[in-house]
Amino acid sequence: MRATLLYQAGDVRVEDVEDPKIQNPTDAVVRIILSCVCGSDLWPFKSQPYTDTPRQMGHEFLGVVQETGSEVKDVKPGAVVVVPFTYADNTCAYCRDGLHTSCVHGGPWGVGGVDGGQGQAARIPYADGTLVKLPVGEDSELLPDLLTLSDVLCTGYHAARTAGVQAGDSVTVIGDGAVGLSGVIAAKLLGAERIILMGRHTARTDLGRDFGATDVVAARGEEGVNAVRELTDGFGTPKVLECVGLKDALVQASGVVRHGGTISRVGAPQYPEAPFGFPEFMRNITLTGGVAPARAYMEELMPHILDGSIRPGRVFDRTVGLEDIAEGYRLMNDREALKTLVRL
Repeated sequence: MRATLLYQAGDVRVEDVEDPKIQNPTDAVVRIILSCVCGSDLWPFKSQPYTDTPRQMGHEFLGVVQETGSEVKDVKPGAVVVVPFTYADNTCAYCRDGLHTSCVHGGPWGVGGVDGGQGQAARIPYADGTLVKLPVGEDSELLPDLLTLSDVLCTGYHAARTAGVQAGDSVTVIGDGAVGLSGVIAAKLLGAERIILMGRHTARTDLGRDFGATDVVAARGEEGVNAVRELTDGFGTPKVLECVGLKDALVQASGVVRHGGTISRVGAPQYPEAPFGFPEFMRNITLTGGVAPARAYMEELMPHILDGSIRPGRVFDRTVGLEDIAEGYRLMNDREALKTLVRL
């Protein structure tokens, strides 16, 4: 089959790799219909040293089950399924607590002999625990929306949930990327009354307004903090969703959060230490968040897509075929695309 391989920073290739096969009785093989490029894919795309053993890329995908192992009971060949960005057995103690990203048998895609999601097919470990069946056909127009359940929508939702967003809240969302926009959707779903989106790309913040943002602040740093405080009678908001992953974004989050408030960070942190010291301690700020256990949220969020109340697939503003995925990476890296959809 054809699959996406990363050799070094800026060097993404589509090459022939071994076809996936059932290796364990709990496995399934899925033919991939849709995949995409994630913002977190850009970190190794920008920085990875050369390797002659490239990893398969991609962790957001959906497709059709082609084959199942002898112990797979819940999914059958022909089922249309969406795949969370880590696999999990959905039965261990961590999974039962809703923390599938810590599954004792789980792991990431594209390493350890497990296929990536930016290819024609993938072997799925622990298929019954990992795969989520979709009540639509493989030609459904909702597939791009449902693909966001794989990662980005659930990550935005994780930010809102761990921040404790509830009806009537005021929330600041930092970052106008796909995760930040998903955070806006999530805050709206949970009943937030005011949602301030901090971002400076007009096309993205306009989409954020469509998703439910009530205010947009384009300024960064101290100027941006002052703008949010002016909108909130000098206090800031009690809930802040940090959806970028850079140290400056977390500093900005601490500037706009109200005393006694909560910051949830879900942007993969690109810094070794969190800038939280005595001043933040004195303000009783809570710092939470972390990697999103997408599998815990997928079935909860799916009905909102199926009934049309949210359309998170609008974050996909470019579409490429698999053979052109390197261009999809470039478009996102150069900020010419918000999020690239890959159709197979």
